[in-house]
Amino acid sequence: MLMRRLFIRDSENEKDLLPKAFNIIIAVVLFMLFFLFSIKRLGMEFDFSFLWSFRYRLAQGFAATVALSLASLAVSLLLGFLSALANNSRILAISYFSKVYVQFFRGTPMIMQVYLFFYIIGTAWGVDNRFWAGVLILSIFEGAYISEIIRGGIGSIEYTQLEAAKAVGLKSGQTLRLIVLPQIIKRTLPSLAGQFASIIKDSSLLSLISVIELTQTIREISASNFAMFECYIFLGLLYLTLTFPISMYTRYLESRFSYEN
Repeated sequence: MLMRRLFIRDSENEKDLLPKAFNIIIAVVLFMLFFLFSIKRLGMEFDFSFLWSFRYRLAQGFAATVALSLASLAVSLLLGFLSALANNSRILAISYFSKVYVQFFRGTPMIMQVYLFFYIIGTAWGVDNRFWAGVLILSIFEGAYISEIIRGGIGSIEYTQLEAAKAVGLKSGQTLRLIVLPQIIKRTLPSLAGQFASIIKDSSLLSLISVIELTQTIREISASNFAMFECYIFLGLLYLTLTFPISMYTRYLESRFSYEN
């Protein structure tokens, strides 16, 4: 009975924390053993001790990544919301402009957009601050994905609710504020939280234009110490400390705001 409780998922132990914790530990141990076995087969030996001497640079790069991600999240939310509203506009030019924006940025790799917007558009418009150029590039890219999340949230609202709002005398602004927005927030919040994790990971591509964030800091340390594997393994762990709590919070939001609840 105990073995079944620990290893078999069923409705009786769905909310039991012991089986979850036990199997998470097993999964992590298996993952680490596979990784260590692969290293042993190659005869490699890692030494991470040298990273301690770069702790201040790493802390600055870590802080820059957090600041870059938060700024990009704020701007991309604004762009995504405006794009989602424009997509449903009755003015065709505005609606199709939004559609072209979403399709272009969702359909092309970010690495191309980084070079295109920094070296061509950014240069043409005098955007020479690399940090804010990175924020704009990342925000425009992520805004296209957020636009689709918000558009899906708007589309999930039944038209009968809007008709009921008109019937009780609510104006368009009141309908948006009192009926539409609260439901959009509830229905899109889990996806938006997950998108924030993507923003953090995608910010690493801004090292291509020498934005001094975490990945660029690691690249500089790696170039001076020739310890590429140690540097990039540590880089992955640092990103994981940012994205893992967000992933867990996203799971919580999904269960908290599920329609069944």
